[in-house]
Amino acid sequence: MVNDLIIVGGGASGLCAAVYFKQKYPNSTVRILEALPRVGKKLALTGNGRCNITNKNINLSRYHGKDTEFCRYALDKYDVGFTKEFFEKIGVEIIFEEDKAYPSSFQASSVVDCLRFACDELGVITHTETPVTDIQISNGNYRVISNQMSFLSKNLIIATGGLAGGERLGCDGKMFNILKKADFKVAPQKPTIVQIKTETDIVKQLKGIKINAVAKLGSRSDFGEVLFCDYGLSGPAILQISREASYLDKPQITLDIIPDINFNELCELLTNRVNSLKERTLDEFFTGMLQKRVGQVLLKQIGCKLIEKVSTLDIKKIKALAAIMKKWEFAVTGTTGFSNAQATAGGLATKEFNNETMENKSTNNLYCIGEILDVDGDCGGFNLQWAWSSAFCAVDALRNV
Repeated sequence: MVNDLIIVGGGASGLCAAVYFKQKYPNSTVRILEALPRVGKKLALTGNGRCNITNKNINLSRYHGKDTEFCRYALDKYDVGFTKEFFEKIGVEIIFEEDKAYPSSFQASSVVDCLRFACDELGVITHTETPVTDIQISNGNYRVISNQMSFLSKNLIIATGGLAGGERLGCDGKMFNILKKADFKVAPQKPTIVQIKTETDIVKQLKGIKINAVAKLGSRSDFGEVLFCDYGLSGPAILQISREASYLDKPQITLDIIPDINFNELCELLTNRVNSLKERTLDEFFTGMLQKRVGQVLLKQIGCKLIEKVSTLDIKKIKALAAIMKKWEFAVTGTTGFSNAQATAGGLATKEFNNETMENKSTNNLYCIGEILDVDGDCGGFNLQWAWSSAFCAVDALRNV
């Protein structure tokens, strides 16, 4: 039997493509081949289990890769409104928290369920525990091989994702190896939207503490929550800038923990506190201004003894303290890797694909969508929107149906 379409990968983009294809071609035959025991496992974990499904502020500045212009057509044509309509049609009601969109259930698992239900209702044939081991061309069709089984199809969509999540989520990179053998070019993959490892002398003292700060790494910066961990730094602001950690030489994160005022204003504020609180000991100097342990670590960094009086803070020490508070430096030693990453930077070279169809330029009727391509977005629903947009784009481009 020759299928109309085979989709390799039952994640976000693969499930979306299958449903959209059957909505458009109800009498066609489509199969999903998924390596794991169930589809949508990674999608069910997105957004801390809440599924940040898209974002009102979709634009190219929030995407990265060798050629971000590649994304423009799909993101413009299959925009947030198109996505919202698609999901509402299969039962997912969408609500917004500021710019971020979520299912009104706030359960990522419900998004997976609605996609699964739609697949079942429309007649999508799903094969789980079916890892693809080879792809061949046979009499003008694709022969997709999984161990002792093989499937023929007129069209092939590859939606296996990148390496983010690691093998436990089915992200083992084996499809890249298969495609490399067919001379597909691949940009090196790096973890992004991931926790960052730093030198640990400071962060270990502050393990478990959260602060709001402007975090900066290379050319990227973000304001938000920063979490100190025994290995380094985490939290939304850190995840947002983490891509740079894999691309910079000797990267360094800086935190501005008092971003609302400038250096001179901070010096004046600290001087006023010294004058008002001069009889206290330094271990209580920041009480009422900063998290207590953070303040104590900062004071120790400039050489103060916490048992000393606040009055010992002279103008030189006040300026040193203000300098650290405005630019607290942490040398980056790495990331916590793909097993903890939410997305993959790098992937299949987009120059080899038509940006209006997602079709490979040298291989007819073969399409790649989602994270397997060299496209990655910021944290906040941007990667899922790319998954949906690229899936819609590829399905609408299919000619051989």
